Amino acid sequence: MTDEVIKNTPVQTKTKLWLDIIIFAAFLVTMDPRSSGIAIHEWLSLSLLAALTLHLLLSWDWIINISQRFMGKLGTQNRINYILNWLLFIDGTLLIVSGVMISEVAMPFLGIRLPEGFAWRRLHDMSANFGLLMLGLHTALHWNWIVTTFSRYLIQPVVRLFSAKSKKDAAV
Repeated sequence: MTDEVIKNTPVQTKTKLWLDIIIFAAFLVTMDPRSSGIAIHEWLSLSLLAALTLHLLLSWDWIINISQRFMGKLGTQNRINYILNWLLFIDGTLLIVSGVMISEVAMPFLGIRLPEGFAWRRLHDMSANFGLLMLGLHTALHWNWIVTTFSRYLIQPVVRLFSAKSKKDAAV
């Protein structure tokens, strides 16, 4: 089987869904620091580090599985997804490092003074824009999972709740 799927428990799947929604929303907020303010931009970006680490840990079995099979038999979508995930990881690392280097609020608040110079701001802007593109592709590749999981764990329970309530009201 070339496209072996690693099965998650419903709790893992729900956790991934909520975590992904939070990461996506936070990334969108951080994309425009003029709207949120530089302090929110910096602190939210740093907190994304924890969320992204958890995302990686929840996907660790998949990462190991695909890493071991990458040079062998592997479906095209898994291969593309794996490469895209590495690009996202590298870009995210550049984004965080450059963000720390140009920090105006978070690092000074922590008492850390960093040297100015280099092309940190330009690197930060370029990696943010590249990250947005990669996040869009990542979302597109996972769209089926997003729609199915969103429906299964968010929409269907709400529909069942209202359906049960209206049956109960009709019986009265």
